[in-house]
Amino acid sequence: MAVGAFVAALLGVLAAVPAQAAGYRYWSFWDRDGDTWTYASQGPGTARPGDGDVQGFRFSVSEDSKDSAKPRGPADFEDICASTPAKDGRKRVALVIDFGLPKDAPEGEEPPAPRTACAQVAEDATSADALAAVAEPLRYDNNALLCAIDDYPKSGCGDQVSGDGSARKETAKADSDKSGGHGGPSVGLIAGGAAVVLLGGAAIWQARRRRG
Repeated sequence: MAVGAFVAALLGVLAAVPAQAAGYRYWSFWDRDGDTWTYASQGPGTARPGDGDVQGFRFSVSEDSKDSAKPRGPADFEDICASTPAKDGRKRVALVIDFGLPKDAPEGEEPPAPRTACAQVAEDATSADALAAVAEPLRYDNNALLCAIDDYPKSGCGDQVSGDGSARKETAKADSDKSGGHGGPSVGLIAGGAAVVLLGGAAIWQARRRRG
């Protein structure tokens, strides 16, 4: 087999990967850093915000954290928690909960309007505790992936979504310690793995040809 054939096969795999899946439908978790949202470095089950912090949750379809949609709407702590006075032994966490766009909703469901809430919780409470204080019922799967906030969506959890917007059987896998509510594997990672396999095969073929 010629090197050109390997290159052609490589290009074919890379071209096909994006068409296989549009991404995952899931709740992403965000920290507010000044005037910008940053993708949280850990999940809500392990993150412990401080008094005065602002955190966000956004439901959307995306391939990975690099293209995940950010929470929309006002995100100022003073505004969100203005009517919640401080208390000794408690902390206040401002939450922005964005249920996403109709195009990202599961079939037959309509996303509620985005809203904000001020959670007043114990000083050692996690972000998940703060969310539970203002937006129950919550739903998680066995991998600690956040599936639903305030019962939205009613079913599904990190479902892979095909190019036409329909859900597939595969679901996003989350590391409860590092992701705890983030999305599934990156399409770029899958494509990169395919590239390594094909280029590796080309290298072996060339080495054998030289020895021959």
